[in-house]
Amino acid sequence: MDFLDFFWGWWNGLTAWIVFLVHVFGGWDDFPLYDMARSGNWYDLGFLIGVGWPLAGAVGARNADNAEKKREQRDASAER
Repeated sequence: MDFLDFFWGWWNGLTAWIVFLVHVFGGWDDFPLYDMARSGNWYDLGFLIGVGWPLAGAVGARNADNAEKKREQRDASAER
């Protein structure tokens, strides 16, 4: 049963960015950013992975774009 808290943590972490933005503008007082009733090791791990998921995707996409630009520059300089 504790392992299921991982998935709750992952879901709450993934949606935390949306909930955070709504909280900043004064909405959804009934929905906490972090569920204290479920806090535990599995929930915390899932929450951290869920919160970091969008950031990891953004960093990975940026690195892929940089690698593509470097490859194009190298190919252009090799043709000269």
